[in-house]
Amino acid sequence: MIVNTSDYSGWMPPSAHAEQPEDPDLRAPAPSPPADWRELPEPVRLRLAELAAEALGKMPRLDIPQQLRPVAKFAPAKRARLGATALLTTLQDSSVFRTATLEWLREYRPDALNPNDEDSVAAATAALLLGEASASSRVRLVAKNAAETALRAERDAAIARSQRLEAELAQVREELRAAIEAVERARHERDDELVKLRGRLRQQGVGLKQARDTAEQARAEVEQVHARQEEELAALTAQLERERQRAATERARAERAVADAEIARQSAREAREADEVRLKLLVDTLDGAVAGLRRELSLGTGARRPADHVRGARSAAGAGSQVRDATALDRLLAMPSVHLIVDGYNVTKTGYPELALADQRDRLVRQLAALASRTGAEVTVVFDGAGVLAVPTAAARGVRVLFSKRGVIADDVIRELVAAEPSGRPLVVATSDRAVADSTRTAGAHSVASVVLLSCLGRV
Repeated sequence: MIVNTSDYSGWMPPSAHAEQPEDPDLRAPAPSPPADWRELPEPVRLRLAELAAEALGKMPRLDIPQQLRPVAKFAPAKRARLGATALLTTLQDSSVFRTATLEWLREYRPDALNPNDEDSVAAATAALLLGEASASSRVRLVAKNAAETALRAERDAAIARSQRLEAELAQVREELRAAIEAVERARHERDDELVKLRGRLRQQGVGLKQARDTAEQARAEVEQVHARQEEELAALTAQLERERQRAATERARAERAVADAEIARQSAREAREADEVRLKLLVDTLDGAVAGLRRELSLGTGARRPADHVRGARSAAGAGSQVRDATALDRLLAMPSVHLIVDGYNVTKTGYPELALADQRDRLVRQLAALASRTGAEVTVVFDGAGVLAVPTAAARGVRVLFSKRGVIADDVIRELVAAEPSGRPLVVATSDRAVADSTRTAGAHSVASVVLLSCLGRV
């Protein structure tokens, strides 16, 4: 909005004027811009953008066109540089924004609206903003000055480049002249050095002949030394071979002595084991004879005692008890001549069913061996032999490992073991099979659940 400068007393934003009715006598029509501002010379575009950006920063937000509100948020230093295209387009297309910019410039930057400014760019910018008829000619003048300035800059650059090339050419000529002089000096020095080298070569030829003669003499001496060394080496090699053969003979003799000693130890061990077997057989024979003699003389444990004739009571010695905790099991295993019979797979599948059968057997046998070593009890473990391809020939010390034969289950083997024991010997059967536990308790053995035995083994 343009107001007469003679009646202008202060600048008001376009929004303030919009609230009052417009008086056609107090307002002048907005100046018309040139036909196309997009083809202005770059200096004029930059100055227009700077002036519009400066005015945009002082306008109220309601007076700022919608398309320029993002530009108004820029920092003042970036507003003209980043929003130049939007500012120029709005100046050309929006008479309201152009008028508001002129009003702000008239109040705060009147120096920017002088179309007669000495600076052609400032004069052309002012003429464009004021819409003067001379704006086109002033813009063309700026464009012409810019083109002339560019041409002068290119001319000055070409002159400077030409001067630089001439200086470089002169330097190259000077370097070439110095190089030619250096080559000439080098050639003279080379000729002098060649003469010196020829004289030195003649001297070296004489010395070389003398060195050859000396080398031939030294070679002959070296060959004699080598011949003597070969003879000494052959003698030392023969002596070393004799020493090696003697050492091999001594080593063989020592190995034979060690083998003889090992054979003697093995023979002694086997003889001792044979004696132990014969002694065991003799003791077993004596035990059998004594047992037979007891049966023939009716001296067995079945003899009735006076307490057995008491009426109104019956004896419970014929049936075993059920062991319910590890403490009671420890007390039973502490008894003299106690025999612990273990239902192998029943215990292992209760304690560690995730292992393979072979690993279950190995783990249980190792734990039972430790238990036998601690308590001194006789331990027998019975496994079903149906799925066992090869029965192990060796067992852990103190543990008897049995596998049921084909067609026989481990439960029957356990019952036979209990029945084979003499009456009165403490027997403990470890199983969670109720039928096996009941039948063995009836035969006089104590039954213990697999869980109780596992808890006892876990403390070994």
